[in-house]
Amino acid sequence: MSSNLNGKVAVITGGGGILCSTMAKALAKEGAKVAVLDLKAENAELVAQEISAAGGVAIGVACNVLDVNSIKDAHAIVLEKLGACDILINGAGGNHPKGTTSGTHLIAEEVDAQTEGLRTFFDLDPEGIKFVFDLNFIGSLLPTQVFAKDMVSKPGSVIINISSMNAFRPLTKIPAYSGAKAAISNFTQWLATHFSKVGIRVNALAPGFFLTEQNRTLLTNADGSLTARGNTIIEHTPMGRFGTADDLTGTLLWLCGDGSEFVTGVVVPVDGGFSAFSGV
Repeated sequence: MSSNLNGKVAVITGGGGILCSTMAKALAKEGAKVAVLDLKAENAELVAQEISAAGGVAIGVACNVLDVNSIKDAHAIVLEKLGACDILINGAGGNHPKGTTSGTHLIAEEVDAQTEGLRTFFDLDPEGIKFVFDLNFIGSLLPTQVFAKDMVSKPGSVIINISSMNAFRPLTKIPAYSGAKAAISNFTQWLATHFSKVGIRVNALAPGFFLTEQNRTLLTNADGSLTARGNTIIEHTPMGRFGTADDLTGTLLWLCGDGSEFVTGVVVPVDGGFSAFSGV
């Protein structure tokens, strides 16, 4: 079944990253005109150049997803150079060390300890937690407010949010990120219902464990071997490996194309079976 994206305009935030740049290239390969938005203009432009070199149509645009004026500026550029948005992928997101605990469980002796580098639940920084919630949730809400206006009553309009395994089962050590991604899943369902009468479908991808620059040092050692956390993840992933960026593209193209025209409000795990395995 064809994804039927030829000539459509796709906007992807966080497009300079490993996963989202691969999504951008996959959309372009299917004929979409792609606007690669990223906080760092040079990263966005590099991905756009790679797409253009491969015969696709793309532009790189600097955009801060937490600044509505920056988003509006990016929107104006996309309108001028590519046209009105058909597909919006809210890919910008991330975690912050100040919203992360040092250990997986609280040990009583740690509560009043003054150990350098130790961060228990009681030491979590509200500003770090707020940053994570803002980047993931507000950073998806604001671009949707700006770009979705062009999509109202426009056939084939699609919004894809990026949730996570954390939304299904919160992972140890990262309460802020887990909570923020749970909010994204809930927002996806809410928005799908809200936009259902104006022809905009809203769904989300929930990637399992993919090696990126953000998590590589958490999951692998310098010699390429797995850390203890990396081993635990693989042991709980029935397919026995980490995901690659290309593993997301099939589901992405299905959700963006006409093969899923009666699908809205779902969060699709792409996780090698992680969410299906009880651990026993």
